[in-house]
Amino acid sequence: MTDIRLGLIGAGAVATLHAQAAPAIPGVRITAVCDLVAATAHGVAEPLGAAEFIDHRALIASGTVDAVVVNTPHALHTDIVTDCAAAGLHVLVEKPMATDSKDCEAMERACRDAGVVLFVGHIQHFLPPMVAAKAALDRGDIGAVLAAGDWRSTDYRPGSRPAWFFDPAVSGGGVFINIGTHCVDRLLWLAGRRVLAVSATTLHRPGSPAGIETDVLARLELEDGIVGHIGITSTSLPARDELLLIGERGAIRIARGTGATLHPDGASGAGEPLVLAAESDDDIALAFRDQLAAFAQAVRGQRPPAVTAAYGRQVVEAVEAVYRSGASGERVVLPAATGPSPA
Repeated sequence: MTDIRLGLIGAGAVATLHAQAAPAIPGVRITAVCDLVAATAHGVAEPLGAAEFIDHRALIASGTVDAVVVNTPHALHTDIVTDCAAAGLHVLVEKPMATDSKDCEAMERACRDAGVVLFVGHIQHFLPPMVAAKAALDRGDIGAVLAAGDWRSTDYRPGSRPAWFFDPAVSGGGVFINIGTHCVDRLLWLAGRRVLAVSATTLHRPGSPAGIETDVLARLELEDGIVGHIGITSTSLPARDELLLIGERGAIRIARGTGATLHPDGASGAGEPLVLAAESDDDIALAFRDQLAAFAQAVRGQRPPAVTAAYGRQVVEAVEAVYRSGASGERVVLPAATGPSPA
């Protein structure tokens, strides 16, 4: 396959980012757009000259696409992905892969049996500061990772995002499955280790919809004794998105507003910080471009998926463990792993 005819299923804000990225990828054309709201589908499809649909099954049956990007609410991913696999279509599914790890397994099995690519859209793997930090870790610039801390504050009040985010039957939960999934992902990926056990506190502050947690403090125990702490709050604190990786010979800080910096330990104390990648206004656009390019390479058989279904399932399993620990107040041990450690 040279040219890839791409369909977008779900035409919200993330679909727009994919639509903007596609023209930069040689041989990739968006030929169809689907959304339950016809006007939303039209808004993305019309400038592209793409076909418009309000039912993903009609898009599949149209024969207008070779691959799709699934951007729908979380709980809808499984049926759409398995329907696409049955039709022989390659799939990029946005994070979280699903709201349940058993659904992840069903999606993985359906795509494997159909011989199609299933690529999970964890955009953190393509953001330039994260890419630079991963390269520094792989070079051993701070030695082995010993611990990590991730802190995010975000507005998660009703009205701050589409209504489905506040329906746990559709979203799968609250701030953690939406925002915390990014934190779990980048911890596993950058540390290169699986989660073994989780201890968490989840809060449902007054005024939050039932089943929608507003704040989470989680301790993730990884392989090789690595511990990661994740804190997410939707209080009225200033916006913050900061990850700290502590190594044997220094630390790497990745923060919104500054980018990625390496802080080495010198013989007489801390050395001069080194900018690995400054933050740019273009980072998100570049990340969606590079993610779509990697998906196209996987569809053409030029390289394996950069983010596999097995990895996407590991992230969902960790999110599930956070919810179980938060509900029970107990430390939760994850089942024995069946796949490789994150790369």
